[in-house]
Amino acid sequence: MPETKPVSPNLPAGKAGDVEENKALAAIGYLWILFLVPLLTKKDSPFAQFHAKQGMILFILWIAVWLVGWVPILGWMIGFLGSILLLVLSIVGFLKAIQGERWEMPVLGEYAKKLKI
Repeated sequence: MPETKPVSPNLPAGKAGDVEENKALAAIGYLWILFLVPLLTKKDSPFAQFHAKQGMILFILWIAVWLVGWVPILGWMIGFLGSILLLVLSIVGFLKAIQGERWEMPVLGEYAKKLKI
């Protein structure tokens, strides 16, 4: 009897192949401006688009944190803590995408789902 791969409960039926084919590109979406790679090249992949949109939100926040970091003292503290938080979110998102999981970032994931690109 042939082995069958279970479909992830987080994806619609029939999308397991999408996850396997696009895990690497989805993970690249968390590497700063490289979110553009899956966003523009894998428009037909819900998995890659999901992670690319979250990567785009992180990229926008990286820019905002960088700008705030220019403000003396308070900006430096916010910039430092914000950078650590964004780095952690990027690493977790990268690892979840590589593992083929559809992980939604706390709070920020809601904004990513609203993006119509």
